[in-house]
Amino acid sequence: MPISDPVRDGGVQSVDRAVSILQVLARLGTAGVTEIATELAVHKSTVFRLLDTLESRGLVEQRVDRGRYQLGFGIVQLAAGAARKHDLSVLSRPACLRLAEAVRETVNLAIHDGQAVISIDQVIGAATVTSVNWVGQRTPFHATSAGKVFLAFMPAPRRDAILGGALEAFTPHTLIDPRKLAEELARVRHQGYAVTAEEHEIGLAAVAAPLRAMEGDVVAAVTASGPTFRINAETLPGIVEQVVAAAAEISQRNGYPKPG
Repeated sequence: MPISDPVRDGGVQSVDRAVSILQVLARLGTAGVTEIATELAVHKSTVFRLLDTLESRGLVEQRVDRGRYQLGFGIVQLAAGAARKHDLSVLSRPACLRLAEAVRETVNLAIHDGQAVISIDQVIGAATVTSVNWVGQRTPFHATSAGKVFLAFMPAPRRDAILGGALEAFTPHTLIDPRKLAEELARVRHQGYAVTAEEHEIGLAAVAAPLRAMEGDVVAAVTASGPTFRINAETLPGIVEQVVAAAAEISQRNGYPKPG
């Protein structure tokens, strides 16, 4: 059993929290110690100590109305060192590769254009003998796991407009009753992931979790899909855990603060 190094572990946690503080300030513009502590669910004394360190390095600064902080000029200097801008697929690729290796299924990164779900990247898992190339293909909101993630977290008027339209039954398992679909989307919002089984294609199951931007908006979804004889009641909990963790990792790399 590996031995934990409390000094090292505490240092890593401090770095993690310091980065989250910077991300909160980037999103809010200015914030006080109490506000930041509430956002990150950590003690105010911890936030104050980290802010003091960040201020000493020029990464944050106090406004004229002391007690409120904003990003410092040191952030501009660091940003100037970035050689290139990473798009979402490049940013997500390492985590998607690890996810595909862990679950041994096909992993996709999906976005939407307001009318349909579009896969923009795909990684084939080790257990997959053959797989459809979903990259560039458009799939429906209501019958796919990524689509249900987008529906669950989009503004209510847009969601209601989609649920009020024509919902095609792709298989006998496609959920097309607007009331039942709305109930399922409420569960997706609560649990933080979506699952489909044979709703778009017979024999295909999938799990999806939301990928968030700095402001908290859901900008993409990470999915793992495979045959129902491999993604089922027995294997689902482990796959869900892996997909949710991968989505959270990518979200943090995309600027979304990590709580705790």
